[in-house]
Amino acid sequence: MSKNIAFIGLGIMGLPMAKNLVNAGFKVTGYNRSAAKAEELAAAGGAAAKTIAEAVKDADVVITMVPDSPDVEAVVTGEDGVFANAKSGALWIDNSSIRPDVAVRLSDAARE
Repeated sequence: MSKNIAFIGLGIMGLPMAKNLVNAGFKVTGYNRSAAKAEELAAAGGAAAKTIAEAVKDADVVITMVPDSPDVEAVVTGEDGVFANAKSGALWIDNSSIRPDVAVRLSDAARE
């Protein structure tokens, strides 16, 4: 079973989800645009990352939970995004509410 989880997006839904994973015994590193949310995860037993790259570098599983399609694209693509910095073979799970066409396009990009 994978043990290292990166959780990107620690808002109203993401932070409780990440804390539940910590309570279940997983090593969770969280990133959020507002550092206070990541620090709240750290106070609950997780780890806080200052960048997306730092959060995902050792993760077996990367979970994103951000508001909308452009937000998901912003955190997974680009030089500082999940795809460029996660290790090969990591599993990406997106829990965001995004358009189906964006989900398909990004899942194809993730496989590459």
